Amino acid sequence: MIFSGGAFRQVLRAAIVLLAGMTPALAGSAAVEPVAVSARPITDFHIGHADKQFGSLEFVGGLEMTSPSRDFGALSAFRFLKAGSDFIGVADTGYWFFGTVDRDAERRPVGIRNFRMQQMVDRNGQPIDEKWEVDAEGLAVKDGIATVGFERNHRVAQFRIDPQDMKGPLRQLDFLVPARELRQNRGFETVTHANANGQHQGGLVVVSEKSLDRSGNIYAAIIEGPHKGVFTVKRNDDFDITDGAFLPNGDLLLLERSFTMAGGLKMRLRRIYGESVEKGAVADGPVLLQADMGYQIDNMEGLDVWTRDDGALMVSLISDDNHSILQRNLYLEFILHQD
Repeated sequence: MIFSGGAFRQVLRAAIVLLAGMTPALAGSAAVEPVAVSARPITDFHIGHADKQFGSLEFVGGLEMTSPSRDFGALSAFRFLKAGSDFIGVADTGYWFFGTVDRDAERRPVGIRNFRMQQMVDRNGQPIDEKWEVDAEGLAVKDGIATVGFERNHRVAQFRIDPQDMKGPLRQLDFLVPARELRQNRGFETVTHANANGQHQGGLVVVSEKSLDRSGNIYAAIIEGPHKGVFTVKRNDDFDITDGAFLPNGDLLLLERSFTMAGGLKMRLRRIYGESVEKGAVADGPVLLQADMGYQIDNMEGLDVWTRDDGALMVSLISDDNHSILQRNLYLEFILHQD
């Protein structure tokens, strides 16, 4: 996200993150289209510095992704179907995407191959062209089912995963939060499954980006499992929530984003105590990582947590470029060291 120019360009570029109406009109058909993606490796997270350790997070590597395809970009959420390799994702312009992360001998990401995109379709198999109907922001996967959070036309819908041909929705789920409380462009950015052996028994948890209650906290809900109900997440320092996933110990890792004219664009990772994810509670927890435009960040919107073949607990992030020439599509990867 950092140019060699002055602060004005940095602030201008960050401001575009918040302009919801700047994405191009949807195009294409429901066919699965191969997309050529070039990836430039990122070796240092802190620009101009070689340090790899950032608190409990160790930077492994990253990629800056570009493509000649006009549909490529706006990557809002993703999940690995095969740990650290094959993935599925959603773009907020109404597309599914699939691909594979290539790695070197040291397990660092070096490229993206077999990238494909498919426009979302309705129950009759017809492509959906209205942006407000397909503003996909959150994604969870389990047992061959993709659960997607949409904003503007707020809903949580489930689809059968078929990388060769994604069909229309199977069903919609009750997200429990009163619809009147959801802001138009601040809906469910986080859709994730709780731990299978935890208190919510693998049930779905949704967290909005910035739909606030009267106390200024962020609406969320446990929408499956034995303890369904609405809760909130403590909001502080003007950060909004863009994705999340549960850690093996039951805590919820949240990806957050902030933008101000004075401070520009920032991102952070916050670990929410698992026991505070409960009906009626205000969930909270410590910040693990915070980064500004002096780091290799952009409009960070997608997160996944997975376990590497050597047992390392991994955190992967992607950014949404809003189809802007001033922004980038990034993939970043960290090891999360836990006590």
